[in-house]
Amino acid sequence: MRKLLNTLFITAPDAYLRLDGQNIVIQQEQKIIGRVPLHNLEAVVTNGYTGVSPGLMGACCDQQIALTFLTNSGRFRCRVSGPTRGNVSLRKKQYALSEEAAASCQLANYFIIGKLYNQRWMIERFTRDYPMRVDVGLFKQISQEFKTGIETIRATKDLETLRGIEGQLANRYFMLFDQFILQQREDFRFYGRNRRPPLDNVNALLSLAYSLLTNDCAAALETVGLDPYVGFLHQDRPGRSSLALDLIEELRGVYADRFVIQLINKKIIQKKHFDKKPNGAVLLTDDGRKIFFSSWQERKQERLVHPYLGEKIEWGLVPYSQALLLARYLRDDLDGYPPFLWK
Repeated sequence: MRKLLNTLFITAPDAYLRLDGQNIVIQQEQKIIGRVPLHNLEAVVTNGYTGVSPGLMGACCDQQIALTFLTNSGRFRCRVSGPTRGNVSLRKKQYALSEEAAASCQLANYFIIGKLYNQRWMIERFTRDYPMRVDVGLFKQISQEFKTGIETIRATKDLETLRGIEGQLANRYFMLFDQFILQQREDFRFYGRNRRPPLDNVNALLSLAYSLLTNDCAAALETVGLDPYVGFLHQDRPGRSSLALDLIEELRGVYADRFVIQLINKKIIQKKHFDKKPNGAVLLTDDGRKIFFSSWQERKQERLVHPYLGEKIEWGLVPYSQALLLARYLRDDLDGYPPFLWK
């Protein structure tokens, strides 16, 4: 159970929620583990499979408290709410801004600055921690390029220019990625990013991590009332969750990439956990996927102090914190969107 920005998150899968007066009561194995007043809540998000009482569901609808159900893996199932009010205004603002080039570029700047800041932090961290195992000169050079890129992006008012800078720095970042791999190097060489399908072990892991993170961000956006298919950096395309792809940019390095690097360097995933298909695609075996998904869920339970909110939360709630902050920015409750800048 976790309260964040007037949203109550229930992460225990076997938790049952019921109404007691004007309070939500959280039960686990017939024991009460929490009690939260309804009056200061805007939303409730639950990963539980045991359910919610009809009384609580009705009270949430009456008081305009959105009740969102997720699967145990974090995938969005549905949201229950009363007569629509704020979500319409929020989505109309989202749609309007997505049609304005200047407004879209301003938001895209936030996402990409967050991405570059976090990737630069990773580069600096490896330079400091493993000076005898990485090319320090190249790492420092690319770190400086990222610093300059961030300063340039702050003043960029054109989406195509922004995408060009981001693409160039993404290529420079992946030039270093092979040196992030310190163990099992013969089995996990990285020569560059490839996908659809991934053609090597590292890219197979990255593609799956990005896919899971995109699902988590899409669920977070749905939860706060935003449309995950209408983005600002990524253009609209049928079937593509463009805003979720926007949101994962700032989280790719510190969330997904670090997770993959840890799986390899700690030998949690090994060569035996991959299959190579006749078309050249490399995919995880059934055992490999089980290990990957289990490790991903464990990672989501690890705690950190959110760099903007200053609250201690689980990593799995980071997409939700950012989605909530984005919604507040679009509602004009914040002067700017604060990207997730890891320290």
